[in-house]
Amino acid sequence: MKPLRPSGAGLGFRRELIPALKARVPDAIDFFELAPENWIDMGGARGRDLRSFTERYPFVCHGLSLSLGGPSPLDDMLLHKTRQFMELHQIALFTEHLSYCSDDGHLYDLLPIPFTEEAVHYVASRIRRTQDILERRIAIENASFYAAAPIADMDEAGFIRAVLQEADCDLHLDVNNVYVNSVNHRYDPVEFIRAMPTERIVYLHMAGHHNEAQDLIIDTHGADVIDPVWSLLDETYRIHGVAPTLLERDFNIPPLADLAREVEHIARIQATHRPHASVARAS
Repeated sequence: MKPLRPSGAGLGFRRELIPALKARVPDAIDFFELAPENWIDMGGARGRDLRSFTERYPFVCHGLSLSLGGPSPLDDMLLHKTRQFMELHQIALFTEHLSYCSDDGHLYDLLPIPFTEEAVHYVASRIRRTQDILERRIAIENASFYAAAPIADMDEAGFIRAVLQEADCDLHLDVNNVYVNSVNHRYDPVEFIRAMPTERIVYLHMAGHHNEAQDLIIDTHGADVIDPVWSLLDETYRIHGVAPTLLERDFNIPPLADLAREVEHIARIQATHRPHASVARAS
């Protein structure tokens, strides 16, 4: 059986939503995303629930703990188990954050990698090893961050492009993270979007955030998407074409009907750009 490839608009697969999803999946939802770490060893009723959805809908695996930029060795066991999980559930795409989250143990946060040439080589080699073990191309996600490393010798956009090129991987473009970083680090989000390589973009995220101060936004995935981020998504499609796009909501989770309205919003924006060439493709 061939893996199901994501397209259109999707929603994060949360355990809290399973009862409502079992009753009825809203028409707007074309695919789901999950964190493989939370499901790999899941059996029993939860495992059967997941299987009932992966047999009918495309899923994306979005990793949380691989720590591509971390100092500790890659977790090869996790990668082998992830590959087996993806084969079992016929999942085509795996993505991970361009960040790190471990140092002799998990740090429970996604921390920024210094934007240096040395870091490009280091991270790219770990991405290539990840792809070798998973036996597929992966996509890396631009991460939100709150303090820039003083040793940086390139900007964020240049760093991402360099890693993509050297690792020969794809880009998971988080539109909300671009907006968050543009406020926190005072740059033009549209120019950042324009600087990303169209041919590498395979997947997008949308999410809400928290305004801590006028010049500080915290990426929480705990609120509705705001109008400037919707506008940035529209501009992203105008520049790069339409790619599969997922709504993230990790806490303060509202009823499924409310989430479906935001997924519908994604689909409506996609529909206005359908005549343009799509960049959607899976590994």
